[in-house]
Amino acid sequence: MRNFRDLTALACRARSQHLLLGTIGMIVPGAALAQDGSADVSNAGDTAWVLAASLIALFASVPGIALFHAGRSASKNALSVVMQTGAIAAAVSLAWIVSGYTIAFGDVGNGWIGSGNAWMLITLGNVRAFTEIPESAFAFYQIVLAMLASAILAGAWADRARFGFAVVAATFWSLTGLAPVSHWVRGSGWIYQAVGTVDYAGGLSVLFPTGVSALVFAAILGKPRAEPTTAMLPFSSALTLLGALIVWTGMLALAGAAAFIANDDAAAALICAHAAACAGGLGALLADRLSGSKPSASGFARGVVCGLAASFAGAPYLSPGAAILIGLLAALAGRGAAGLLRRRLAIHDTLDVFAIFAVPAATGALLAAIFQSESLGGVGYDEGMNMIAQLVAQVIALGVITAWATVVTAIVAVATSLFFQMRVGEEAEASGLDVASHGEHA
Repeated sequence: MRNFRDLTALACRARSQHLLLGTIGMIVPGAALAQDGSADVSNAGDTAWVLAASLIALFASVPGIALFHAGRSASKNALSVVMQTGAIAAAVSLAWIVSGYTIAFGDVGNGWIGSGNAWMLITLGNVRAFTEIPESAFAFYQIVLAMLASAILAGAWADRARFGFAVVAATFWSLTGLAPVSHWVRGSGWIYQAVGTVDYAGGLSVLFPTGVSALVFAAILGKPRAEPTTAMLPFSSALTLLGALIVWTGMLALAGAAAFIANDDAAAALICAHAAACAGGLGALLADRLSGSKPSASGFARGVVCGLAASFAGAPYLSPGAAILIGLLAALAGRGAAGLLRRRLAIHDTLDVFAIFAVPAATGALLAAIFQSESLGGVGYDEGMNMIAQLVAQVIALGVITAWATVVTAIVAVATSLFFQMRVGEEAEASGLDVASHGEHA
């Protein structure tokens, strides 16, 4: 009987606890729903657009750059530059997951570098500020853009840099030379806040410093030791053109996704970037004819890439007509810069990275300040800005970024050389990096 009373008491207590838990359960879901309702909710359509465009860019840009580099490299170095491009892309991706993204796009503090809130991408926000997409989608886009920029560097040293030096130097450059500049301009850092610089998709803050740094790396590594021979002729003009056509697709995807919304801004950016690429390619063919040469596949390929680089600063803010003019002028400027570097400065930027990316990017950034005017078909200026003020803002940013890229690149090159020798030996350079560094032929 006593045991029965004890069991009855236990049952009553269990029933009471069950009722209490049920009551709490009725309250807690309401609180949870209230919390979820107050959180920002991403836009599924915008998210799908940015992710799809980023994947297209990843598929097209890095393989495209690899082929674009390989086709213009000496036949004995074609495989090595593809290897460097792929390894750099992989290493930079990991570096940006660990710290690059938070340096560039972490919470704004002093305006120089982002805070450590997004270290290892473990505390990303539900929705990225000023967008309607998850911050994870925003981060993936930025990592793809950083991969592309760093892979481009391989063209500056394609015939003489050691594999280890190339990968390590490009990776640390992405963290010290690229990430801070991205924060200053596109991450709402000090240049954006104090100057009001316009840089839609990274022409000024990504492609321009990449080209400047490529020139510095090329100057530090020095000229090739061997005299030019038939073995140093470009590997394949067909590969060069194929690579440029793939890059065309990938960079258009990056330009469209930079709006971070599937609307007219993204479409306008695509149209303007496409128009600039077309004008750049045809302008390069025209320049070939006017100079007495036959229209070349390599020239067309370079012109297309020049036009794309020029469009990245102001694509959605300009009229298609302005984009055509900018693409044409950028291709001509890039062509002239390549010849000037070879003849006057004698800097061996192997695949003309500075001339193909930095010069057109700077041209596009400056002309965007002019053609942004409503009277010239643009969308107009932000409050308190006009054509002169915007042009000054672009010039200031270009000057600051040039100085930063030059100094940081020199430091990265020297520091990396303390652990990884910069150049291959004379014998390896003469026989080619494909066999000397990788034991394979292209």
